[in-house]
Amino acid sequence: MKRREFITLLGGAAAVWPLAARAQQAGKLPTIGFLGSASASSWSRWAAAFVQRLHELDWIERRTVVIEFRWADGHSERFAEIASEFVRLKVDIIVTSGAAAPAAKQATSVIPIVFAVAIDPLGTGLIESLARPGGNVTGLSLQQPDTTGKRLELLREIVPGLRRLAILANRGYPAAVVELGEVQKTAHMFGFEVLEPEIRRTEDIALAFDALRGRADAVYVCSEPLVNANRVPINMLALAARLPTMHGNREYVETKGLISYGPNFPALWRRAAEMVDKILRGAKPADLPVEQPTKFDLVINLTTAKAIGLSIPESLLLRADEVIE
Repeated sequence: MKRREFITLLGGAAAVWPLAARAQQAGKLPTIGFLGSASASSWSRWAAAFVQRLHELDWIERRTVVIEFRWADGHSERFAEIASEFVRLKVDIIVTSGAAAPAAKQATSVIPIVFAVAIDPLGTGLIESLARPGGNVTGLSLQQPDTTGKRLELLREIVPGLRRLAILANRGYPAAVVELGEVQKTAHMFGFEVLEPEIRRTEDIALAFDALRGRADAVYVCSEPLVNANRVPINMLALAARLPTMHGNREYVETKGLISYGPNFPALWRRAAEMVDKILRGAKPADLPVEQPTKFDLVINLTTAKAIGLSIPESLLLRADEVIE
């Protein structure tokens, strides 16, 4: 459904829910502060999935709810600034990803916070437990490290001569460092030589690929806001170097990455909208268990494979949820 279509849907009368009622008594619609850690364009599908699910639950933009969108464009220093702005605006709930959730939590212990994606919310101190998060924060945990072994198995299948694996990770982003450690451990179990070009800024990405030229057989890309905002140049550099790439979600493969395996992100954002709905009905984040992905997708870009001279095994193509040609 197109954005214009679902914005104009007649959603019916929304029930009088606690947060909504309080907001209306104050003379305004309930307000959601949406903190996007990357750019609006890179998150367009996820934001649309979130908004559409809200509409299905009778939360219609500018009629029964206001959504304030803010974008950090991959600059982590913007997270705290945007979170503080939402506190000043007195939004009723903050929705974000694990990348920015710690900044939101630091900005407020009162306003409910829902994260649609977080790699290790327990280990990073966002929540007290998965079953009872406690405090004002809840959401969905990617459990990204748990899927690294599967990704490397797939990469080994698609690149039979794989011996030297480069891991592209932003060392300045804690969750990426967690994933990096898991990939290192699994890669060593497979007997791979591991190369670790360090990136912390956009400018580091091209330098990293220059350092990898002729030294790596494939690249494992750790997803996080900086990398997400730069996924097009990353994939262009990998193509130029004829390097196969493994990613955590299909959006990278849409922009000429080779293969991805991971949770279906639009589905996670839809479930985040359902959590927002529950909180607007009166549920407390502390009592809403942190949920986990139930749908995982394997996506292969056949055009990219041909461009770098790779032949994808038929058995792998048959197992793929989507093949981009």
